[in-house]
Amino acid sequence: MTTIPSINPTTGTVIGEVEMHTDEQVSRMLKKSADTFREWKRTDISERNELLKNFADLLRKNKQQYGELITAEMGKVIKQAVPEVVKCATMFDYFADNAERMLEPEPAEELCDSTIHYEPMGTVLAIKPWNFPFWQVLSAAAHVLAGGNVMLLKHSSYVPMCALEIENIFLEAGFPEGVFQTMLIDGKTASSLIPRDEIKAVSFTGGFDAGQKVAELSAHNMKKFVLELGGSDPFLILDDANVEMAAKVAVPSRFINTGQTCIAAKRFIVMEEGAEEFTERFVEGTNKLNIGDPMDPETDIGPMVRDEQILALEAQVNDAISKGAKAIVPGGRMAGKGYMYSPTVLSNVTRDMKVMSEETFGPVAPIITVKIEEEAIELANDSEFGLGASVWSQDRDRAMKIASELETGMVGINSFCTPQACLPFGGVKKSGMGRELSRHGFLEFMNIKSVKLM
Repeated sequence: MTTIPSINPTTGTVIGEVEMHTDEQVSRMLKKSADTFREWKRTDISERNELLKNFADLLRKNKQQYGELITAEMGKVIKQAVPEVVKCATMFDYFADNAERMLEPEPAEELCDSTIHYEPMGTVLAIKPWNFPFWQVLSAAAHVLAGGNVMLLKHSSYVPMCALEIENIFLEAGFPEGVFQTMLIDGKTASSLIPRDEIKAVSFTGGFDAGQKVAELSAHNMKKFVLELGGSDPFLILDDANVEMAAKVAVPSRFINTGQTCIAAKRFIVMEEGAEEFTERFVEGTNKLNIGDPMDPETDIGPMVRDEQILALEAQVNDAISKGAKAIVPGGRMAGKGYMYSPTVLSNVTRDMKVMSEETFGPVAPIITVKIEEEAIELANDSEFGLGASVWSQDRDRAMKIASELETGMVGINSFCTPQACLPFGGVKKSGMGRELSRHGFLEFMNIKSVKLM
C-alpha cells in the first residue's frame, strides 16, 4: 500500500503517514458522491443551513486543535493558523444565512410570466493547495454545499492529515456520508477523474501549468471549471500617500503566512517622493518580525513548507542580485533543521528581474521606484498575473481612477486585498478564470435554468 508522509516543515521530520486510496476505493467514492447528490439536492435548504451552522460551531469550538494541526503540518505560525479556522467558520455562517436568498428564483426582466432558477450541478471535484490547508478547501466548500452540490477533495500531498480532518469535521457536524469526501490520490489520478461522468465541475487552486491542464481537460469534456492560479500583486505608493501607514500595512501584506500566499503584495512600486521614507519604514518593520518556532504565539515568520520552495526563492533572489539589486535586508536560508528562510528586502530593482515577472512565493520583497503615476500604472500592469493590487493615495478620486486602470480582479485602496465572504475572489490573465465567494462564486457551480410560462 502506497503512503503519503506528513512532514513537519519546522523540523523536517515525518509526523505521520496516511495510506493512499486505491483505484477501486476512488471509484466507490465517485459512486457514493453521485448517489448522495440525488438526496442532498432535495434536502430542504433550512436543513442544509443548519448543518452549515453546525460545522461553523465545531470550527470555533476546536479552533486551537485545528490550528495546531495546520501549524504542525505546513508550518503556518499559530497566531495565523487559529484565525484561519475562525475565518472558515465565518464563511460557513455567511452562506448559511444567505443561501436561501441566493437560490430564490428571479423574474425575467421583460417576460413577467417567466423565471430564472438556480439548480445544483452535482459533484464538484476540488483540487486544492497546501498554503491555507483549511481555508482553500472550505472557502469553496461553503458555497458549493450550500447550493446543494457535493464535493470530492484532492488536497495537496503536503497536508494529508488536514485533508482527513476536514472530512471528519463534516461527518461530526452531521452531514450525510458522501456530501464531502477526501480522496488521498496523486495529481495524475485527480486529472484522470475529470472526464468521468460523475464529475460535473472542477474547482482548482494552484499553479498556472497545472491549472492550464485542468482547464484543457475540463473544456474537452464540457465541464464547468473555476481556476485561481496565483498572483504577483503590485502595491502602489503614490506621491501623496500616507507613507507611514502604507509601510505599516505593507509588512504584513508581504510576509503573512511567511509570504506563501497568492494574494500577498509582491511588487512594491513607489513614486520617488516617498521612496526613501517608505523603504526605511518597511525595512524597520521587516526587521522587527519574530522568526522561529511557529507554535510560539509571538512568532511572525515560520518555516517555508518544503526545501524546493526555498530553492525557487533563492534562484529568484540570486537573479535579482546578479542584475544589480541590493539586499538591504539580506535574509535567506537559515541554518538548522527544517525549512527556515529569513525575510529578504531588495532595492535597486528593475523590471527585467525574475522577482518582478514571476510569482515570489515566500518572504522576499522587491522595491522599485518610479517617477510618474503613469509609469506606476504601466509597471503594475506589466505582468502575466492579475489577481489583486493595492493603491495608496490620500486622494480618493485619484485612487479610484487608478484602480479602474489596473488589470486585476481585486483592488484595495489604502488597504491590501483579503478574501471576504461578501466579495467575489479571483483574477484575470494568468491569475485564473471565474470567481469564488459571494453570490458570484455561489452561482459558478449552479445551473441557470430559464422557465417560461404560457
